[in-house]
Amino acid sequence: MKMQLGEIARVTGAKNDIEQWATIEVTNVAFDARQLNAGALFVPLAGTRDGHDFVGQAKENGAVATFWAANHDAQLTDFPVLVVTDPLAAYQKLAMHYLQKINPKVVAITGSNGKTTTKDMTAAVLGSQYNMHKTQANFNNEIGVPQTILSMEANTEILVIEMGMDRPGQLKALSELAMPDVAVITMIGEAHIEFFKTRDKIADAKMEITDGLKEDGLLIYAGDEPLLTERVGELTTETFGNLTTNDLYPLQVRAGETETSFKLNAWPEMTFTIPMMGAYNVNNALAAILVGQRFHIKPELMKKALANFEVTSNRTEWLVGQKGERMLSDVYNSNPTAAKEVLHNFSHFETDGRRIAVLGDMLELGTASKKLHESLAQELDPTMIQEVFLFGDEIEPLYVTLKERYAPERLHYFNRHEQTQLIAGLQAQVQPDDLIVLKASHGLHLEKVVAALQDTEVN
Repeated sequence: MKMQLGEIARVTGAKNDIEQWATIEVTNVAFDARQLNAGALFVPLAGTRDGHDFVGQAKENGAVATFWAANHDAQLTDFPVLVVTDPLAAYQKLAMHYLQKINPKVVAITGSNGKTTTKDMTAAVLGSQYNMHKTQANFNNEIGVPQTILSMEANTEILVIEMGMDRPGQLKALSELAMPDVAVITMIGEAHIEFFKTRDKIADAKMEITDGLKEDGLLIYAGDEPLLTERVGELTTETFGNLTTNDLYPLQVRAGETETSFKLNAWPEMTFTIPMMGAYNVNNALAAILVGQRFHIKPELMKKALANFEVTSNRTEWLVGQKGERMLSDVYNSNPTAAKEVLHNFSHFETDGRRIAVLGDMLELGTASKKLHESLAQELDPTMIQEVFLFGDEIEPLYVTLKERYAPERLHYFNRHEQTQLIAGLQAQVQPDDLIVLKASHGLHLEKVVAALQDTEVN
C-alpha cells in the first residue's frame, strides 16, 4: 500500500492536527515493533504489554508514524503521531478504506476444519488467472484480517481471506469489514464447543460470515450439513459434499499417503489430484473449485493449480523414526472430526508391521469432552490399528471404552504428567516396520514424543 499520512488521518478520524506531517508516505502497516518494514505506520495494540510501550522501538526499526490512543497522556513530540480513540478500531477503518480503494473481489472462508487448506486451494485456483492476494499464515482474526487487506498490492483483482472465530459476533464483524462477494463455510465441527455449548450455536456463529455478504453475493457451503442447509434462507448458494444432492460431489476418490485423486460429477472424465493425504481434503478442493467456477476459471486450469498448490501450514507430515519406523505426525491441532478422519485414512495405509496410534487430549470440548473422546473408538479397530497409546487426562474415557476391544498388552494409557513414561513405552514397543500416527491438541506437546522417537531435540 501507499498512502499519505493526511489521508490516513482523515479516514481514521485523528483528533490532532497533523498538517506538518500530512505528506509523509506510509507504505505498510504493522503491529509488531520488532518485525516491520521501513515506511510503516505502527499500530500500538493492547496485549500482554501495552503496544504504546514499543513505539520507540518501532521508530528505531523504520516506522514513519504511529497511532496513539487518546486516553494515553504521554505522547512523543519528535515523531508523527495520529491520536485516535482506539488504535485497533482505527486500524480496521483504515483497512476498510483501502479495500474500497483497491476494490478487488473478496472471497471469505471459514469453517471448523479445513479453512486454511481451503484458503490455499482457492488462492491457487484463482491465482491461475487473476492477480490474487491471500491471508498469510493464519492471520484470520480482527487483527489478522485488516493486516491481510492492508498488505495487498494495488493491482489485486481477488482477495482471499481466511476468517476464524472463537466467540459469537466475531465473524459478523469480520464479514462486515471485508464485505465478501463469495463466502465459504467448509464444515461445522466441534471446535470451540466448550464456549458455544452446541453445534447449533457453532452453526449460527459460522453463518455470521454472510452478514457482510454483498447483495449479489454467493454462499458456498458443505451441503451434507443439515445445520447449514436449514439456515441459508433466501441466500444464493452452491453446495459441495459427498451427497449427490449437492451441486458438486465426487464420483470416485483414491486416497494415498501423500496425495489424493478424485473425479467429479461436473467433469466425469477428468481426474483431479491434490498433494495431500486424506479423502476428507477432497471437500476442501470442491469448495475451491466452486469458487473457481464463480470466477469462470477453466477446469483444466483448476486441475493444474490444485495439483501444485502449497498449503500454508501443513502440520501433517511423514517422518522416519530412529529405528526406521514411519510416523505420521499431526500434533499441532486436534478435534473429534479431524481425529476420526486421520484415523480412518491411517487404518488403510499399507505396512509390513503394525499400525500404532498415539492419541492425546483434544482440548476445548467442555462438558462434551467425555462423549467426544469416547467417539474416537469407532475408528479404532484392533484388526486395523493393532496398538493404541493414549496420553492426557481428557482422553481417559476412551481408554475405558477401548478396554472392551483391545487386549491389555495392546492398550496403554498415560496421564498428562507421564510423558516420559509414554516415550519409554513407545521406544520399547516400536519396531522398524511399524507405522505410527500421532495426533493431539498442541497443548499436549506430542512434538516432544515425535522428537524422542527420532532421537532429536525440540527447538
